[in-house]
Amino acid sequence: MHRNTILRSIFILIYVLTAFTGNAQSNKATQATEPKIVNIVNFIRLLEPRDAKITQDVLYQTVVQQIKLMNQYKLGGTFLLQYDALMDSRYQQLLKKLPKGSFEIGGWWEIPQPLVEKAGLKWRGRYPWDWHADVGFSTGYTPAEREKLIDVYMADFKTIFGYYPRTVASWFIDAHSLNYMYDKYKIVASANCKDQYGTDGYTLWGGYWNQAYYPSRINSYMPAQHAEKQLPVPIFRLLGSDPIRQYDTGVSSARQGVITLEPVYPKAGGSEEWIKWFFTTFTNDPALNFNYTQAGQENSFTWPAMQKGLELQMPLMAQLKKAGKIRVETMEQSALWFRKNYAVTPATSFAVSKDIAGSDQKTIWYNSRFYRLNLLWEDNTLRIRDIHLFNEKIADKYTTEVAKSNECSFFTLPVVDGYLWSKRGKLAGLRLMTLVNGKETPVKGGNPTFTNVDKSTVHVSWPAGEGSFELDINERSLTVLRKGKPDSNWYLDLTVADGVTTPVTTIEANRVNYTFENHPFHLTATKGSFEKPANGAIFRLKPQGNSLELSLVDQ
Repeated sequence: MHRNTILRSIFILIYVLTAFTGNAQSNKATQATEPKIVNIVNFIRLLEPRDAKITQDVLYQTVVQQIKLMNQYKLGGTFLLQYDALMDSRYQQLLKKLPKGSFEIGGWWEIPQPLVEKAGLKWRGRYPWDWHADVGFSTGYTPAEREKLIDVYMADFKTIFGYYPRTVASWFIDAHSLNYMYDKYKIVASANCKDQYGTDGYTLWGGYWNQAYYPSRINSYMPAQHAEKQLPVPIFRLLGSDPIRQYDTGVSSARQGVITLEPVYPKAGGSEEWIKWFFTTFTNDPALNFNYTQAGQENSFTWPAMQKGLELQMPLMAQLKKAGKIRVETMEQSALWFRKNYAVTPATSFAVSKDIAGSDQKTIWYNSRFYRLNLLWEDNTLRIRDIHLFNEKIADKYTTEVAKSNECSFFTLPVVDGYLWSKRGKLAGLRLMTLVNGKETPVKGGNPTFTNVDKSTVHVSWPAGEGSFELDINERSLTVLRKGKPDSNWYLDLTVADGVTTPVTTIEANRVNYTFENHPFHLTATKGSFEKPANGAIFRLKPQGNSLELSLVDQ
């Protein structure tokens, strides 16, 4: 046996034996039984015009190797076909051999030249496949043209495989297309890109972080608040983001970097240390309702670039699956489970109680159908790094309009934005502060613990000073209570980098008013009060009777 293989086997054995005994940062909720779901998703393009060395054969052999490795470790998954690959006989023959119980074949919704021309439309791309948003995605076509493209794809897919695809995913798909796919062809699952800013020209910012949600019928990126307003097709978030580092990477840049489970990134999904840490926190830390991540890689990156990462990840996932710590499913299977269990988008969380070696950071992401929230502890201080509200009534422009540029963007409603309102050296956020001898000072504390109270509430306990801060995060609100020694000097300050313009318009005693993309909304304190401090902060939130409560619903 090769020395590297022996070392890798030892690593996996040690990991499985130790990862679930807990660590100094774990708590009673660690042993929660919420399912931890992994979708292995590989999508397939026929050609890669950006690099002449990446031939059609190189792309095909990449898929062959992916299947070989998945079969070796008895891991099923989802393969999604771009139209040109769908029509290639080699891929047809290869994928038809996969066992239907553990593998799924679906659609990857990027638009290449053969699909456009078969639908009777004119191709405007630079190459037979062009990744620009106004050519290679459904956003570049009118609603009527989108329906023609969908009809062609669905008809040919059924001719080849004998059924319509149950899953159709892409970096982003407009709401009109998703509605049409569901209403006419009964798709059950979709997926879009992780939250990112500017990467590859695509911005999805402020949405339901990771996990899955039911979108508004008029906005594919916006979670719906009511069943009658939602498209009952769960949208899963792709790529498996690092819950601590992905958010901040690229501050002050035009676009973010990538820190995900993708095996081609040597400091993340291609790193043995990072992979071990990610799956430890993914499986060991408490998650509300369920936890989710997506593994896999598109064939455009080629097998040599992804081989090392996948050969680290696959045996580990196989061991975790065997141990009952994760469920490895097709996206269709996960979507059917989601629809069976949730009539509307559930509240979920992704917590990290112990970061990778060398870092003391901890975090929790909380989502509901009304908002998302991120708390980050660094250097023993607490920063509310992100709050975005959701409103099903806000239509995204691509539902009816055609993208006119090579970029595309989707947003929700920013209350706190620790990325876009930051610059290098000054990260924005709502910081927990206190007065010490008249001096404004960040509150310092110990290690937070996370406990699931019920199906919609997470309790966070953070020891600090002669007491603790107790936070309850639920579907519609955030409550902060100071316990222990009375301390009326604490407050939350929203600070941003110099020169940053925020959507805050006015500050009242009980609410802060915002306007974003012509939509007015507000942050309401049902307990506590707002003021404009003299220290340059955007606003200060002061407690009432040693506690405060924020309503996080766009009414």
